[in-house]
Amino acid sequence: MRILALADIHGAFRLAMQILRSGTPYDLVIIAGDLTTNGTPDEAAAAIDGFRIVAPHLLAIAGNMDSGEIDAGFAGSGIGIHGKGVRLGEVGIFGVSGGPISPLHTPYELPEEDILRLAERGFEEVAGAPTTVFVPHAPPYGTRLDVIRNGRHVGSTAVRAFIEKHQPDVAVCGHIHEAAGVDAIGKTRIINVGPAHQGSYGLITLEERIDVEHRRIGAPG
Repeated sequence: MRILALADIHGAFRLAMQILRSGTPYDLVIIAGDLTTNGTPDEAAAAIDGFRIVAPHLLAIAGNMDSGEIDAGFAGSGIGIHGKGVRLGEVGIFGVSGGPISPLHTPYELPEEDILRLAERGFEEVAGAPTTVFVPHAPPYGTRLDVIRNGRHVGSTAVRAFIEKHQPDVAVCGHIHEAAGVDAIGKTRIINVGPAHQGSYGLITLEERIDVEHRRIGAPG
């Protein structure tokens, strides 16, 4: 299975569609949050409908700049994986929407204990899968993927605790735009796919060998 992952689209739907049409082969699209910036459920639904024309197999969580209403729309349309697991063949995919509580008081924030509880609940639904993919919006705390420009780590302690305990094969996140890239905690390969509104995305290949790549549209690869 090849997964194309986007996050932090922030309303740049045309550019996101350009990434989806870029010619990179994939079987599934994952949106790891922040489809919009304070967008409406109707705006989000229209964007998803457009994406599904070219990517009919799609799963999504909401980010901290989306809303609970957008997240409910994802669940209602059958693509939401907030606190939920989906089994696709031998691959189990589960996620957690929103971001940790922050001083910025963004629209969709959750206490760390809720993030951990929801991650556990989603994981329980796919725990028997040979390969597992965890999709939180926020990166795990204390990695190269959660560092902001002043050098501080601002990721989720709950996401880190969950990864340390359960060691999913892959974790896909976004949220911290300037920290796109790849890291690992134990055997878990982690990718912050970067801001899609700047052309960034991730490609995850789940075959005999797991391959995780951060890419940018227009760059070689």
